[in-house]
Amino acid sequence: MNLAIFFDPLPEELAGPATVPTTLAAYVTPFLDTFPDWRGADLALIGLNEWRGSAAGAPATQGADAVRRRFYQLQKGTGPMRLVDLGNLRPGLTLDDTYQRLREIIAALLEQNTVPILLGGSHDLDYGQFLAYETLDRAVSFATVDARVDMAEVEGAAPEDSHLRRMLLHEPSFLFNFAQLAHQQYLVAPDVLAALEKLHFETLRLGAIHADVRQAEPLLRQADFVSFDVAALRWNDAPAYWPANPFGLTNEEAAQLAWYAGHNDTLTSFGLYGYRPEYDPHGLAAATLATMLWYFVEGFYHRRQETDFQSRRFMRYAVGLPGTPAKLVFYKSKRTEKWWLEVESLADSDVKRIVPCSYQDYLRAAQGDLPNRWILTQALLG
Repeated sequence: MNLAIFFDPLPEELAGPATVPTTLAAYVTPFLDTFPDWRGADLALIGLNEWRGSAAGAPATQGADAVRRRFYQLQKGTGPMRLVDLGNLRPGLTLDDTYQRLREIIAALLEQNTVPILLGGSHDLDYGQFLAYETLDRAVSFATVDARVDMAEVEGAAPEDSHLRRMLLHEPSFLFNFAQLAHQQYLVAPDVLAALEKLHFETLRLGAIHADVRQAEPLLRQADFVSFDVAALRWNDAPAYWPANPFGLTNEEAAQLAWYAGHNDTLTSFGLYGYRPEYDPHGLAAATLATMLWYFVEGFYHRRQETDFQSRRFMRYAVGLPGTPAKLVFYKSKRTEKWWLEVESLADSDVKRIVPCSYQDYLRAAQGDLPNRWILTQALLG
């Protein structure tokens, strides 16, 4: 597939030769005169400037380029850095055309085991990111980080306010699980959260992340892809959206979530949406998002490929329970100390799924209680 026809090259001043040999600019292969070899890359950065899904319209300048400028100036991390920058996506004739264009591009990258990093544009573009996974012929899970839960049912609602509903109701369904992180309950209608609970999906509100950001790690570790809206960050740390919100994730928490996403062995795409440079005259938000990208890439190059639960790299714990089920099986990685829980369907013992969990889930089971993650997964297994 010739992906070059979908992209505009980057300005020379943005992605020209690096003046400091230790910065990322010296290691990223950008689209200038020649389209980079995306098939041989680990990661591919894609700039988005599609805003027809936003009620506020398009910003005057290209936000992805502003973040790139900061990102390229950061020092290279510890990984080999096989990262290409494909340039900025040319929007389709219609918004739906752009979704389909994203679907084709991301599906092609997934086929070559290249992880796309989507940067800019309104949050509804994650619908195109979602559609790419329909080609995998298996159930997938994803997570969204956002201050709101974008499931508006009001007639005429902008796509960026209703895209999540569109994904959850997509037919044919290829969704196994969904997790909503960092929402602020005073911004979300109670019936929306009740609907997610009825569907047996997990939610983790902002206050819980403030209390212990590590609670988000198992939810992100279960995701095949992550969609992150910059509006999840508090305005003081990322003045990049409107209306301004004094509450939200700190930049440190956002960077930690980006690391968790990058470190997830099964995650195959990451979207960072919603940056509006007109609200960021000093480039503070651009620097925050660039640092988030740095942590995502660094997390990616620290992956451990922990999927063989029968290997000696894992410790197996069997916990007896007084009711049904009579036993739960946990796995703990000796290298990373991450935990997983085996869930066997009560309706069909041949159906099993090993899902990420936390040490607290193990402690809860050891005290004779079923972890909520087991209950939700059991319901999804049917």
